[in-house]
Amino acid sequence: MDLERLTTRAAEIAERESADLLTRTPASKALFERAVKSLPSGVASNFQVGDPYPVYLEKGRGSSVWDVDGTEYKDFHGGFGVNIVGHAHPKIVEALEKAAREAIHFAVTTPTTVALAEAICERFELEQVRIVNSGTEATMDALRVARAATGRDKVVKMEGSYHGHHDSLLFSVVPEADVLGLRHDVDHEGKAWYTTQPTSKGIPRALWDTTIVVPFNDAGAVEQALADNEGEVAAVILEPVMMNVGIIEPQAGYLQALREACEKHGVVLIYDEVKCGGTIAYGGTMERYGVKPHLSAFAKAIGGGSTIGAFGGENRFMEWVTKGAAQQGTFNGNPLSSAAGLAALTQVLTPDSYDHLKKLGSMLAEGCDRAIADAGIPAHTVDLGAKGCVSYRGERLTNYRDFLETHTELYWASYPWMVNRGIFMTPGDEEQWTISVQHTEDDVQRYIDAFGEFCQALIA
Repeated sequence: MDLERLTTRAAEIAERESADLLTRTPASKALFERAVKSLPSGVASNFQVGDPYPVYLEKGRGSSVWDVDGTEYKDFHGGFGVNIVGHAHPKIVEALEKAAREAIHFAVTTPTTVALAEAICERFELEQVRIVNSGTEATMDALRVARAATGRDKVVKMEGSYHGHHDSLLFSVVPEADVLGLRHDVDHEGKAWYTTQPTSKGIPRALWDTTIVVPFNDAGAVEQALADNEGEVAAVILEPVMMNVGIIEPQAGYLQALREACEKHGVVLIYDEVKCGGTIAYGGTMERYGVKPHLSAFAKAIGGGSTIGAFGGENRFMEWVTKGAAQQGTFNGNPLSSAAGLAALTQVLTPDSYDHLKKLGSMLAEGCDRAIADAGIPAHTVDLGAKGCVSYRGERLTNYRDFLETHTELYWASYPWMVNRGIFMTPGDEEQWTISVQHTEDDVQRYIDAFGEFCQALIA
């Protein structure tokens, strides 16, 4: 189909469906008008902002969520990847109720905290781990440990990637780059690596030259950056599966080449598994791709829906938290989060559960692929266990620059279309779906049917 006509049709669908969505959500509008008086943009995080307001939720059970208007949706948002256990899972509820009766908070390590640490180490092949409260804390602390261990300041990150909202890594980030008009500013005269201005206001100018940016899936660029900055780079940090531009898998040999380059130059290799750890496989990246980093950061799925994060890896690096690298937190390893995380990792997210997730994920991706092929639209799917996505580009993505070639107009038409048909989705073209252990084939078929109708509407 002619791309110009497709884009025009997408704009028509987006306008109509967005208007219908506003008509359907008067209680969300009312709550927004109340919330904006006390919360900037009416939300608790910039990622929750809606145009002109977000859909506010108030209840979740199983694979469903309900908004403040009482409308039920099948939840494929999954709390940005947190809710792989689904909502109100009996095992999680039981663990939280028991913990709440016994102790909500101590600021002292408990037996449950120790058991959770043991479960994380066993599952993800870590020697030691520290429990924190978010993915941002996990990557921040891992980077601090790497700097302490090496005595170096610089860090190499991947173009377009997001690792939390701490100062050192808010460079070349989607979606924040939109705000400053930097989303497409990636050419840099063909250099293998570069430094750039941050994608957030408030980052100290002194940090601008400490963060080196390279394209994902380009091991040669990393090697060049390390060689050109010999003895200055503390760490290379990346999502081993890039998950804030849709989903981009590592190409064959890429992760191994990074490990070898880091060993050669005395640099710490850090995996940010905040999104992929516990979702793409029982053992995360190590199980799926077999290349071990020096340190890894986790959050989201490992907490059973609770507020949690963790980082860990080799003893020779983790020992630095006992040798002057600050790592602490009043809520670290608290009884509630530890109980929910331990129940999730040992009772809910068992090896058998990943067979269920794989089955549903394949069904969803294959159904969307058929709809895409039938309509002849420029898009493709990626299927990785509980995670998957539709990217609106005919060819698979290898890096951030490929992502910039996606047809965002098609996504922004799909979002209100799907929500209006009872499918709750992540509100951004850079995001993905999350399937939970409580989803069923009927839930997945509902998604496929709605998406298939959308594809046909695009070419009508």
